Amino acid sequence: MSGGPLREGAGLPRSMGGDGRRLGRAAATAEAVPWLLPLLLAGAVLIGLYLNLGALPLFDVDEGAFGEATREMLERGDYVSTWLNGQPRYDKPILVYWLQAASVRVLGLDAFALRLPSALAASAWIVAVFAFARRHIDRDTGYAAAFIAAGTAGVGVIGRGATADALLNLFLALSMFDIVRYAGDPRPLWRRRAFLWIGLGLLTKGPVALLVPGAASLLAFSLLGRMADWGRAVRDPAGWAILLAVALPWYLLEYVSRGDAFLAGFFMRHNVERFLSPLQGHGGGPLYYLPAILVLLLPYTGLFLRSLPGLRKLRHPRATPLDTFLWCWFLFVFVFFSLAGTKLPHYLLYGATPLFILMARERGTLRSHVLAFTPPLLFLGLVAALPVLLEGLPPGIRNPYVREALGRTEVFGAGWRLGALALLAAVLGLALWRGASLWRRLALAGLLCSLALACLLLPAAAELQQGPLKEAALLARRAGWEVHSWRIDMPSFSVYRGAVTPAAPPLPRPGQVILTRSDALAALGPVRLLYRKGGIVLARMPG
Repeated sequence: MSGGPLREGAGLPRSMGGDGRRLGRAAATAEAVPWLLPLLLAGAVLIGLYLNLGALPLFDVDEGAFGEATREMLERGDYVSTWLNGQPRYDKPILVYWLQAASVRVLGLDAFALRLPSALAASAWIVAVFAFARRHIDRDTGYAAAFIAAGTAGVGVIGRGATADALLNLFLALSMFDIVRYAGDPRPLWRRRAFLWIGLGLLTKGPVALLVPGAASLLAFSLLGRMADWGRAVRDPAGWAILLAVALPWYLLEYVSRGDAFLAGFFMRHNVERFLSPLQGHGGGPLYYLPAILVLLLPYTGLFLRSLPGLRKLRHPRATPLDTFLWCWFLFVFVFFSLAGTKLPHYLLYGATPLFILMARERGTLRSHVLAFTPPLLFLGLVAALPVLLEGLPPGIRNPYVREALGRTEVFGAGWRLGALALLAAVLGLALWRGASLWRRLALAGLLCSLALACLLLPAAAELQQGPLKEAALLARRAGWEVHSWRIDMPSFSVYRGAVTPAAPPLPRPGQVILTRSDALAALGPVRLLYRKGGIVLARMPG
């Protein structure tokens, strides 16, 4: 292959017809108002990632576990090993904890400080998507790809989460982008910088940061008949030196500190066993990720479906290297995690970055209003119907905890319901309006869906699941109670109480204050209730 970036033609396909002409006029408008596209993208990022970022309580289990491990890191002054409620934690490497600890040091311990590193990482991820697509396709496609990334439900949720996944996705994107650059311009700079990002990914979430770019690039180089270039990259001693210099010191320090327990807990349980069998009940069939991808890409699911015929290009002798890399990236992630024993929806985001670019490239060929607007209308319709759906559920639910958690209809006030209906009506109006290109109307609908996620759906979910727990933790903190948990795993309680919450013994001792759920209350026997709301219980044992 000749040098230079893997670039595609930037012109509009002739088959676009009216939408092509409208996109052309939109491009002319953007040229005349150069700040318009950056402003729109900034708005999408602010709404998608930062609006209400600190207003919602931490979600358990994941956000609570990361938040409490960071709090204990600062409390102990141990910046090598992580702990959760006084017990060693082996789930993830150290980098995200360092970033969260730095944020908490500056801003104080709250949800905003714990989530800010993820929001910043997701912002950088979106900027990287823009820069890559602008360079390898064209400027407007770069903005469209970044806009799609900022507005999808998957990025909106994971980019707000106090977990390691937004940071990992940033490093996966940066490493794969540099591998693509290396394919078009095989200088050592690109492959060695890819090793740097992989090393940082190893510090963020472990071996998956090496597996995804390594395997996806192997597939792509193999299909392109360029295995010599791939082999030259993986045998680069300078690249491996960079990777090991970044990642190895912490792994060695952690092994020295915790020994074989680290190997068994991190590598075996949370990597090997996670692939071989469902961990913590997170299983699913081989088709698990088919509906998951449709939900993760909301409200742009129709644009994704429109992009799927591009898979045929992989079998075409004139398939571009860029097509090959993007599709191999997504397909490897989809197939690998479909085969894995443990399945969680956000795993598929490791292969979503190439989809944002492929979808943006196809935006001008999307002509079906039904395909474009059915996903956002379904999403907003379900949001608007949520209060009615939940009001009909609780009487028929046998589990007391679930019944009490979902039965708090006061969460959905009149303002909430009117807001949901207004957003649904606005998107319906965009679907019926013909004064702009389909893509531009879909992009506006995406902004409205981001508003619904940030201002309606996530706040309601947080209040139903986490509101009573935070309230109970603050009560226990004010009262100075020493609390033990029993048959409940919600570590954000410790974050808000500002203290470790150890597990109670199977038979709690007399006088202990117990945090539990209402569905476990009967097994405790006679107790004095100190707090009960939304299925969350604080109780004192008699004696």
